[in-house]
Amino acid sequence: MSDIMVNGRKLQTTHQTVQLVVNELGLSAGRYAVEVDGLIIPEGELNQLRIVDGMTIEVVQANDS
Repeated sequence: MSDIMVNGRKLQTTHQTVQLVVNELGLSAGRYAVEVDGLIIPEGELNQLRIVDGMTIEVVQANDS
């Protein structure tokens, strides 16, 4: 189990990739961008990016109005 931060909240997860965490939290609907430890990660790389203990993830969703 890994301790991570997602959008300012401390979480524990058994998920192995950033994409799985984003999906579980319901943050992957519509258009969104993901920053991991201060770096913007292309959407195509989220499935390969492994969760690491202490990782900080920020997810910003676009407002389609």
